[in-house]
Amino acid sequence: MLGLKKVAFLLLFLASVALGQGFVRTRNQSDRSRRAAINAFADTQSTGVTEWTSWFNIDHPGGNGDYERLEAIRFYYRERVCTRPTAMEARTTDWVAAADTGEVVHSSLEKGFWCINKEQPQGRICSNYHVRFQCPPVQSYWTDWSEWGPCSATDCDDVGIQVRQRKCVNTQPMPLLLVPACQGHHSERRECSTPPCTANWSPWGRWGTCSVTCGGGRRLRRRTCVKNSDTVHCTGRHVEMQKCGKSPCPVKCQRVCTEGRPSEDCSRCVCQGHMLHGEVHTVTNVPVAGAWVALASQPKVIRARSDAKGQFRLPGVCSSTSTMISIRKEKFAPVTLSTFSNSTGLSWVHAVLKSAEKPYIVKHPEDKVRYEGGRVQLCCKATGSPAPDKYYWYHNGTLLDRKVYKYEEDLVLRDLKLDQAGQYYCKTSSSAGSIKSSPASLTVIAKGTPACNSTPETHLIRLPLDCVQPGTDSKYYNAGRCPHNKCAGSLDFDMRCRDGDGFCCAVQSMESRTIDCGSYSLPIRAVTQCSCQKCVQPTVLVRGRVVTADNGEPLRFGHIYIGKERVGTTGYQGSFTLKIPPETKRLVVNFVDPTEKFLDTPKVFIFDKKSGAIYHDVKVMRKQKPIDINAAETNSISLGDIEGEDPIGQLVIPPNSFHKDNGEIYEGTVKASVTFIDPRNITTAAATPGDLNFVDNEGDMLPLRTYGMFSVDFRDETNKDVLGAGAVQVLLDTQHVKMEEHIPKMKLWSLNPDTGVWEEESDFSYTTTTGGHGRSKREERTFLIGNMEIRERRLFNLDVPENRRCYVKVRAYMSDKFLHTEQLEGVVISLINLEPKPGYSSNPRAWGRFDSVITGSNGACLPAFCDAQRPDAYTAYVTAMMGGEELEAAPSSPKMNPNIIGVSQPYLDKIDYQRSDHEDPALKKTAFRINLAKPNQNNLDETNGPIYPYQSLIACENAPVDANHFRFFRVEKDKYEYNVVPFEENDLTTWTGDYLSWWPNPQEFRACFIKVKIQGQKEVMVRSRNLGGTHRETKDKLYGIRDIRSTRDMREANTSAACVEFKCSGMLFDQAEVDRSLITVLPQGNCRKIGTNSLLQEYLIKHPPVAQNNDTHAFTMLAPVDPLGHNYGIYTVTDQNPRLAKEIAIGRCFDGTSDGFSREMKSDSGVALTFSCPERKITRESLFQRLQTNPGQTLSQMARDMRESEGLQVQRSSTRVVAYPSEQRSESRRVSSTTRRRVSMRTQQRQ
Repeated sequence: MLGLKKVAFLLLFLASVALGQGFVRTRNQSDRSRRAAINAFADTQSTGVTEWTSWFNIDHPGGNGDYERLEAIRFYYRERVCTRPTAMEARTTDWVAAADTGEVVHSSLEKGFWCINKEQPQGRICSNYHVRFQCPPVQSYWTDWSEWGPCSATDCDDVGIQVRQRKCVNTQPMPLLLVPACQGHHSERRECSTPPCTANWSPWGRWGTCSVTCGGGRRLRRRTCVKNSDTVHCTGRHVEMQKCGKSPCPVKCQRVCTEGRPSEDCSRCVCQGHMLHGEVHTVTNVPVAGAWVALASQPKVIRARSDAKGQFRLPGVCSSTSTMISIRKEKFAPVTLSTFSNSTGLSWVHAVLKSAEKPYIVKHPEDKVRYEGGRVQLCCKATGSPAPDKYYWYHNGTLLDRKVYKYEEDLVLRDLKLDQAGQYYCKTSSSAGSIKSSPASLTVIAKGTPACNSTPETHLIRLPLDCVQPGTDSKYYNAGRCPHNKCAGSLDFDMRCRDGDGFCCAVQSMESRTIDCGSYSLPIRAVTQCSCQKCVQPTVLVRGRVVTADNGEPLRFGHIYIGKERVGTTGYQGSFTLKIPPETKRLVVNFVDPTEKFLDTPKVFIFDKKSGAIYHDVKVMRKQKPIDINAAETNSISLGDIEGEDPIGQLVIPPNSFHKDNGEIYEGTVKASVTFIDPRNITTAAATPGDLNFVDNEGDMLPLRTYGMFSVDFRDETNKDVLGAGAVQVLLDTQHVKMEEHIPKMKLWSLNPDTGVWEEESDFSYTTTTGGHGRSKREERTFLIGNMEIRERRLFNLDVPENRRCYVKVRAYMSDKFLHTEQLEGVVISLINLEPKPGYSSNPRAWGRFDSVITGSNGACLPAFCDAQRPDAYTAYVTAMMGGEELEAAPSSPKMNPNIIGVSQPYLDKIDYQRSDHEDPALKKTAFRINLAKPNQNNLDETNGPIYPYQSLIACENAPVDANHFRFFRVEKDKYEYNVVPFEENDLTTWTGDYLSWWPNPQEFRACFIKVKIQGQKEVMVRSRNLGGTHRETKDKLYGIRDIRSTRDMREANTSAACVEFKCSGMLFDQAEVDRSLITVLPQGNCRKIGTNSLLQEYLIKHPPVAQNNDTHAFTMLAPVDPLGHNYGIYTVTDQNPRLAKEIAIGRCFDGTSDGFSREMKSDSGVALTFSCPERKITRESLFQRLQTNPGQTLSQMARDMRESEGLQVQRSSTRVVAYPSEQRSESRRVSSTTRRRVSMRTQQRQ
């Protein structure tokens, strides 16, 4: 390198000499420039100093901005810019540096410089810039390497060489000798390899044409081998064959026809010229017109239709062979049947079409409990016409995959997982519709987890009023109880629709404890441990009485049907008792009057599986008196005759519409009875047939709002045979439809008496008619008109499906104290939906729906119609009944008290709560009326009940006790019951088998009462103390205590009576030995026994042993074993429900008869004991008066009283069970206070 520099200097020196000799005239100026250039070049090569290019300006700031792109500069100025600039400078044309302009600019040595107008602040635009670049000091450099060249090897799986190159580039054109060479190599090499040798098949081609069209042939498809060397090959065949043309080749039809010829498809014999005669009738033998007739093999090809007489003819059907015929018509179940023929060569068919009925669930899935890894079977079955043919199962609302679970009617789950717990229901469908079953709960218990918690729950027992526990002053004692959950138990066979013996978490062990009441003690049996035991299965009963809605006349000896089976008969007073099978989910009972005075009335009863029995007061309508009409004329019958108001509608029956059972047209006089249940008459609401529900297309049961129901009864005048009618028109006057939105949704429905569900008959259309309809003025009016045929069903309804729905929360209590621990279960709460008069005033004009629900442990939620826009668009009338007794509603007058009603303000004012005696105190207090104002979810005051949106049913059912709700209570004051073995009468599953159980048998409850008459000015508390009498396990042990205040006899002055419950004698729970209970009846206060029923006294003497009866203040007996009657003053009733047994016995005791019922005390009938309880008169002088008149004697008496008081305190130190210790405590307090006063007086005298 040093030698090269020396050569360069030498050349420069020689050049300068030559130049000096040739250009003498310009020596001074030229020499300086040349020296500068030479020096610059020399500096570049020797010292590394860079140089700047000239300034470039190829763009102006107009448009989007100023862009001085390096690529464009090179395009215009070629070699004036080096390949790799090392720096760049930008200035405006005014020579301001870019950094000092305050503008947003961008620069890059690869791209150049640019400024964008829209990026500048405050609407400015870019300045006009020019740029220059600084080039590197070297004039020779390498270009970038080129791409690697191809591999020299060409065969697969071989090794070769790849080459890449670069060039040495000069930045300035200079003599070759003056340019230094680039350092390094101009090419590179590397080893390379080719891909491995492969051979793969291409995708299969399409199948070729089949070699034959029938009889069996073959077709081919091919593929090719794709390879990159001849040394490898594909594995497999390149041709594939498949069989085809499997259908048999057409052959001559082998069908042998004894008559006619085979059809073209060889499916039947065709007889040219022969005719099949057929007729189609209903089950009542009425001709069916317009029925579609087809061959069963080709059901979609309609070959004939029935005429007005129900007849049809089908040509070409041979008489010698039977042919399957399919017949169907809308609203009828389709039938398929075979033709018949005889020796004459004729063929015929007779079809009977049954009305289509929507599916109805007859077997619902049952609740099950299983362990993880177990298995379970859930069953579902439905009936209908036609029979349902499709079943679907859902888990927590999600459809289960049929392919995975392989279910039909029954669902089987194996190897259960924890996430399979939840609710299951089935849905079934047919061509007539769909329906869903009630949900069943499946509980899956994890392995190793106990199904029953052995530790009892807290359960507080209310103690007697005079029992105060020292140190706590508590009126309650924790006796414990087991949780009410089911167990899996030990199943003998777990693949049943219904498990055999159910297992529940129940009492395993109890212990005897003593409750310290201060002055006396009480024994109690407390639960100490729980475990899985066989569930107590109470006998479920439905009791009641059937009477007419107008005057209460009983339905005597009426027939009772469940489905098509007759299950019983009403009694002389209309009473009935039905035992309900345990698998029943929906109970539909039809009451039929054999005398035909009353309407046949289907009822849907609610029942309680826990409390055993429910009482229903059933109302039926009296049949309308029949009128004579001419069958050959057009007849019009009004629907709804209320004085001063127009009928709601009318029936229009065309001439010759009546027919007999054999289908023959009836032409005589018809006895027509049309009974209309008018919603404008609120007394008819309880007589509603069914439960005003229908099933929609999705299978959900939804409510209807009625505008009237009617029952038709057409009979032959002569022999009283029932007649049918076809093409009957129903006209509904639109003036009675006050909610215009209901008019387009109005439909005509008929009641299925077996299911209690209303099914659609037809829609309504508009028509206009002119007529007075009882008015003096004729005017044009608009009607809705619907068409129907009167066949098997005789109950029809003018209804609207209503979607404005809510739930109303109601609770029932033992008393007007409304304690949450004293809620009543098994109370039937009924709600009647009312529609107000026009203008939506608070005065209702009609009812639209009737619903009933049974209260549970957390009250009841009743469905109702409601409106969000108009609070008084719907109102409701709510009642409560328990065992035939009406409960009292919370009062609304004289002042509205939210704490008593149970609803807070201001929602209470919006609801406008009023008890039935709000304006007239003489009316009953057993109902209340409210506006059904749908709650506004944006208003916090309306989100806590008592009215809940329809979607919030779970929130309503699980609402806490302090949430808003409406209240009922029993009018039973000063009543108390104490059982040594705790038992909840509203839940029979809490029964425990123990010798001291008040009720020894959970399947049968015997209630015993004794009637005690009190002669005195005030009502008196009467107690029965019940001990074991003769059984070795219970002798002298307490069963329980009963307190009741006597009830005033309103017919007799200074007289009252009490019906006191006592422990019946009989077998104990082990059914081994009879115990005659030892009963003590003790009135409180200054009472003395003055009379005993002579028959009772005689019975007790004749059935020893006889209890000691030395105390004139009480009565003691060994309870009779026999069920004595009112002649003895003893009232005994046995029932499967304890509350109902007690209610009936109390009703008889009040009435003083063995078969009557009363809520008014009759103290002169059926009395066992009579006590005289006069008031104590104040005849003694006061202490102050006695000290003034005779101080010495008074002080001596005070001293004696003090000594007696000390003796009493010694006696009271022993603990014992007494009848009324509170009375003794009060006497002791009076004695001690008197003593204190005497001592203080004596001290004052000494001073």
